[in-house]
Amino acid sequence: MADAEPIDAVYMWVDDSFPGYLDLLGQYAGVAQDKSANRTRDNLDTLKYSIRSLRMYAPWLRNIFIVSCAPQRPRWLAEDVAGLTVIHHDAFMDAAMLPTFNSFAIQSCLHRIPGLSKRFLQFDDDVLLSAPVCPEDFADPSGRLRIFRRFRHTPSEDMRDQDGISRWNASLAHCNHLLNAAFGARARPTFTHAPLLIDRQWWEEMIAFWPEDFAHTRQSRFRAKRNVVPDYLYPHFLLGTARGINTSRLETYRTTFYFALEDYVFYTWWKYALLGALKPKTICLNDNFGPSPNPRVVTQIRRFLERRYPVKSPFEL
Repeated sequence: MADAEPIDAVYMWVDDSFPGYLDLLGQYAGVAQDKSANRTRDNLDTLKYSIRSLRMYAPWLRNIFIVSCAPQRPRWLAEDVAGLTVIHHDAFMDAAMLPTFNSFAIQSCLHRIPGLSKRFLQFDDDVLLSAPVCPEDFADPSGRLRIFRRFRHTPSEDMRDQDGISRWNASLAHCNHLLNAAFGARARPTFTHAPLLIDRQWWEEMIAFWPEDFAHTRQSRFRAKRNVVPDYLYPHFLLGTARGINTSRLETYRTTFYFALEDYVFYTWWKYALLGALKPKTICLNDNFGPSPNPRVVTQIRRFLERRYPVKSPFEL
């Protein structure tokens, strides 16, 4: 990729402790899965530390966008600091789609954000950098997306309408149905939780390739069967069209680290030790806590984050 090409960072973030959010969620939620706190609570301020990690390890990024539902904004965020914009769903999504609680639908529209760079890095709010990175960590010199595969495979297409399957797995299975029809049937791996480099033109081509499936996803206020998972479909779409390149699984596990947050103190210490040994470039602190996170583990993680990312970003109060 050309060194002069600007690249922005985009986060999707929500905080269910924001006044009125749970009431709004309750108006539309149909089943308990729609109210899962794992996807909406913000008890660790991981977004704050993730942005600190960008300042430490990717100062070449141009702008940061935080995508959230109106009128939310992080409580620790300063007002009107150049280089960071909070943008709400209604600024780039059609009114008929809102309100939405479906991350698949929101993600499918990120390329519409006004002023966004041609290529951008999409972060989940629990993904942090842990060492210096450059654009070539995410794409090869010809611009092809580097794809970080894990060992596990995703559900086969015949599971997409299976009873009892989670909506996440049902949607992955539906994506595999689409990919099998387009590029041939095969078992497909999962990808690591890491920043995803998105080319807006290629993203639009993907949507145009499966327009009805993306339309159905955007009409679903919550994740639903036969939705698509954009950040899973996209790498496979690029592989199928010769615009992606697989990295080795050794490289995946050496440079990206998945840290599942559980309610067990000793498990957390073990993950710390593993993290110290591997020294990856990215970390995902995935919320696997139960309904009431173990306060001792929460304290552990907060101390870890403050030690690892001690310098405030210019965007903080």
